[in-house]
Amino acid sequence: MIITVDENDEKRLDSFLSEITDFSRSKIQSLIKSGDIKINETIKKPSYILKEGDKIDFEISEAQTLKIQPQNIPLEIIYEDENMLVVNKPSGMLTHPTTIERENTLVNALLYKYSENLSDINGEYRRGILHRLDRNTSGLLMIAKNNKTHEFLAEQIKNHKITKKYRAVVKGIIKEDEFEINAPIGRNPNQPHKMMIKNDGKPSKTIVKVLERFKEHTFVELTLITGRTHQIRVHMKYINHPVYNDTLYGAGQGKVKTDEQVLQSYYLRFTKPFEDEIIELEIKPDDKTEKVLKYLRS
Repeated sequence: MIITVDENDEKRLDSFLSEITDFSRSKIQSLIKSGDIKINETIKKPSYILKEGDKIDFEISEAQTLKIQPQNIPLEIIYEDENMLVVNKPSGMLTHPTTIERENTLVNALLYKYSENLSDINGEYRRGILHRLDRNTSGLLMIAKNNKTHEFLAEQIKNHKITKKYRAVVKGIIKEDEFEINAPIGRNPNQPHKMMIKNDGKPSKTIVKVLERFKEHTFVELTLITGRTHQIRVHMKYINHPVYNDTLYGAGQGKVKTDEQVLQSYYLRFTKPFEDEIIELEIKPDDKTEKVLKYLRS
């Protein structure tokens, strides 16, 4: 099996593989040292930090690979053709399983509807997945039905040829109508589940456009120029306007209770695989956004 690493997997090699298999970390370390697991066709140490684009080559029997069960979970499909689809992921749903949670994810639902007709470039537990949304971020996600399409769309993402726009309610009043945040993002060494602004982080750019201002909050549109983990949430915290109810990044709980951050991926623009046609998709604000906006407008 070969897995291509994306930026969300930039962690220790042994940690990553123990997450996607039923092997213990010590067993994984033994396999790495014996040469059964290679990175870019070379043997690395178990402590090797994975980098975006690395190719992990390992042979682990199917019985020992993380088992993902298909589940009959309704999918809201916004667009579909013979090679791909775009779904509207609800808030509260994980994009793909983990060793802790193996059920009720988007991948479980995709496997039920499409079976093996999904790309496997990123491994069995991320069938079809090209990019992710945080559990409590809703909205548009592209899914590849085969590896050729996966590579085509991944190349568009890499070269910033796909336009992704989000809606969010943030704390405080933003005075500028439109501006760019240009601040590098890296993993927080003291809290690995969080990201932070770091001088040695990856270049990260977000365009912020004000849609509506309230007494103590602002409704904004955010266009991703890059696509780092938690990019919008980290950038908005950096300028002291954290996303409403984003308790992980310091917003606190607002008067309107929601399942964490009020953030939605609402717009996608991309080239249809293997054709010149431009696909442009937009969805309405989700229930969480509407609920908060209704309160703020009243």
